[in-house]
Amino acid sequence: MLKGKTIVLGVCGGIAAYKAVELLRLYKKGAADVHVVMTRSAQKFVGPLTFQTLSGNPVHTELFDLFQEQEIGHISLADRADLLIVAPATANLVGKVASGIADDLLTTTIMATKAPVLFAPAMNTNMLENPIYRSNQVRLEKLGYRFIEPEIGELACGWQGKGKLPDPEQLFAESLTSLRPSDLSSETILITAGPTREEIDPVRYLSNYSSGKMGYAIARAAAARGAKVVLISGPTALDSPRGVETIHVVSAEQMNGAVLDRAREATVVIKAAAVADYRPTVRAEGKVKKEGQEHWSIELEKNPDILASLGMMGLDALLVGFAAETDDLIGNARKKLEQKNVDLIVANDVSRIDAGFEVNTNAVRFLFRDGSEEELPLLPKTEVANILLDRIKGLRAV
Repeated sequence: MLKGKTIVLGVCGGIAAYKAVELLRLYKKGAADVHVVMTRSAQKFVGPLTFQTLSGNPVHTELFDLFQEQEIGHISLADRADLLIVAPATANLVGKVASGIADDLLTTTIMATKAPVLFAPAMNTNMLENPIYRSNQVRLEKLGYRFIEPEIGELACGWQGKGKLPDPEQLFAESLTSLRPSDLSSETILITAGPTREEIDPVRYLSNYSSGKMGYAIARAAAARGAKVVLISGPTALDSPRGVETIHVVSAEQMNGAVLDRAREATVVIKAAAVADYRPTVRAEGKVKKEGQEHWSIELEKNPDILASLGMMGLDALLVGFAAETDDLIGNARKKLEQKNVDLIVANDVSRIDAGFEVNTNAVRFLFRDGSEEELPLLPKTEVANILLDRIKGLRAV
């Protein structure tokens, strides 16, 4: 999938540098030509010989080393690159680039390249949240540089929080997105993501396990490919994607109102949210106390069926729905496709621990209006998002 592509992999000094080794292996498996640039600090964590052996190319560490035919090193690397990714990227590296400082091989190559540049930061939580670092990242994003948000987890410093470098498979999938052309610039895509919350009283609510990761991955991928994206999101722990208009809602009724308000301006509508089917008929004004009652019955009423409403509106937009099922995956998804008048259903088995809710991977099946089906293997959600957008692009071209 990467044959004929040249990737420059920048590696900064951090314990997460070991993940760059596996990322390099994935690039080579995809037939890319990979050139590794290491900072001096990076060499304290992983030896250059490891990257040289796996890449089949010399590892570049010094600013004034020359290529064959007397080419200037950083200019040659910059010109060769189809993509430059820095993983892990330190606060120091991001700060230098944001300030226009180019004092080593990696920073000069970043400054000289016209290829897409992708940063994958990894650092202590406090460093990540420092307003100086945040302003540096925002500044670079406004200039067109892309960032892969770090994950929440146990960090090398012993802290628990955001700052962990994503798994190599996720970095690989994000790289593929950056290499794709801006082929959706004529599209306006409305996407829903995340769960909804249906309040029982001021402190309790009904909801589900949706993390929003699939919908957000679609939004990021669509924006990276040039689409105008409107994301309507239920409550999640995810950062709003850069370059995407994000509308935050809580309940199914709020999501319904936001979707119907914006649907007619869209050329594609993708309903990836896990919307609650029911809500309490009555919301208690105060916290319901447990004293004096061994059992508590709550009467529920149906929420609006947003997808069905869209299917009946006669939209010019292509309509895509998701079917999260635990049994009879194809049967239930096919019924949803027909009953709700959609063009494509993305079906997934959410009883799997490696797919569906809260994880970074998904295994889905596409069911099309013409009766055809396509099954995808377990993939990062970013790659599922791009394949889905590829299929949507194909349907829009018909």
